[in-house]
Amino acid sequence: MIQLKVNRMRQKPVPLWLNKARYAIVGREADKGLLFKFFIYLILLDAAYIYLKPVFHMLATMVKNADDLLDPSVKWFPHTLYLGNLQEAWVWLKYPKAFSISLTLSLSVAILQTLSCAVTGYAFARLKIPFKRLLFFFLLLTFIVPMQVTILPNIIYARELGLLNTIYPIIVPAFFGLGLKGALFVIIYRQFFSTQPKELEEAARIDGAGVFKIFYKVMMPLAKPAILVVFLFSFVWTWNDFYLPSMYLSDIETAPLSMGISRISSALKQQAEVYGPSVTDEAIRMATTFLMIIPPMLLYLFTQRWFIEGVERTGLVE
Repeated sequence: MIQLKVNRMRQKPVPLWLNKARYAIVGREADKGLLFKFFIYLILLDAAYIYLKPVFHMLATMVKNADDLLDPSVKWFPHTLYLGNLQEAWVWLKYPKAFSISLTLSLSVAILQTLSCAVTGYAFARLKIPFKRLLFFFLLLTFIVPMQVTILPNIIYARELGLLNTIYPIIVPAFFGLGLKGALFVIIYRQFFSTQPKELEEAARIDGAGVFKIFYKVMMPLAKPAILVVFLFSFVWTWNDFYLPSMYLSDIETAPLSMGISRISSALKQQAEVYGPSVTDEAIRMATTFLMIIPPMLLYLFTQRWFIEGVERTGLVE
């Protein structure tokens, strides 16, 4: 015992600066030190590079002229900034008209789905209706069954009604909560309304409010995060959708931007078969892609803060 006490007395205390350095590098907790932060930022940078590299390649390619495209030493930064590829893509796409068609189609579908899916989601979450579980099962079937299974009857009905080569076969289903990813939007609203306290509805009923007044005056103002998420999802997915417009819109004059890449690729292929491949074909394709994705990118740029908050509050990240 005496020898043990002597050994303890001989041990020197750890310097204060060493403890501070250890706490700074390792951290008092596992997620507070520099090593953990370095590891997290390394993963984030790698993930960002994976997603951003195609975008940087698109931007670098579309502003190159023929000389820079043929020069193997030019990869990311061209010697001269050339906008002729963007001009050709603008003309080939008939961009003003195609942009207006895409904007009209996406906004109409997004607004209608945002409203109709909110009503359906509230009914599934709050109202006592007969066969609610069975109806919700059928709703899930519309989400599981691919649209390729039901597209042929829809095309036949659209042709009989004289709606082919119009955007109405795409807009009308959105009015009833259907359309592209409509079942998912109903599920998002159902999840959100299910988490709201029932005391709000009870207080509104005591004041004499009915079902519709409770929905529009109480629940919808609270559902702003879900509304934003559904609107942005619906807008972007409709904007990028190629399948439905290609089924209903065979006329080139009524084609949205989502069909532009395929149409230009076909035109470049035919041109290559007649005159031979051109070195600027890939640059024109990149310019076409840029003109198509820039509107939703700008939309997300200005709404990303509220979009991320809405995703968290609607339970999509759980």
